[in-house]
Amino acid sequence: MGEGPAEHLETELKFEVSPDFVVPDLSGLADGSSVTAPEVRMLEARYFDTADLRLAAAKITLRRRTGGTDAGWHLKLPAGGASRRELRAPLGDPAAGVPAELTSLVSDQVEGLPLRVVAVLETRRTVRNVVTPGGEILAEVADDLVAGRVPGAGEPLIWREIEVELVSGGPEILAAAKARLVAAGARPSSSASKLGRLLGTAPGH
Repeated sequence: MGEGPAEHLETELKFEVSPDFVVPDLSGLADGSSVTAPEVRMLEARYFDTADLRLAAAKITLRRRTGGTDAGWHLKLPAGGASRRELRAPLGDPAAGVPAELTSLVSDQVEGLPLRVVAVLETRRTVRNVVTPGGEILAEVADDLVAGRVPGAGEPLIWREIEVELVSGGPEILAAAKARLVAAGARPSSSASKLGRLLGTAPGH
């Protein structure tokens, strides 16, 4: 029997920002912590769902992402609060479709309906890490410029957002980062995910 998909718990906060937003100094969020130099990554994600968006309705995200350090298939399931269970599978052959080990985990929601691409997101991500004096990563701060489109729905939607995701740090890191970002003009995101923001504005959704 093969191994199941890799799993980890994702805990993050998202913020809406203007195109000219300046990320504030996030050093000192913990005693002695500093921030690494920015690193730019180009990402593309294709999101899969049923035609009537049953996964989205259940707050489940299924995507195939290329680029960055975590390329592959990602299935995100609600885990309470700001956390989600994320299960991962290798990229594999794009023509092979959704990996069976992930399809089986959403079978109750899908009920046999086919999964298809419902959205494509292209993201220019600028990453900064909050690190301890010893180099341990406490949190990742991603400054995302996003172009999202729904197949057949016309022009893409473009926006910018900031994500702060815990790595080895605790919730106090999120609270401290939130205080500085909000003071600089960021707003807590009204959508739990990029996909939710895109589909919420798409015609018919």
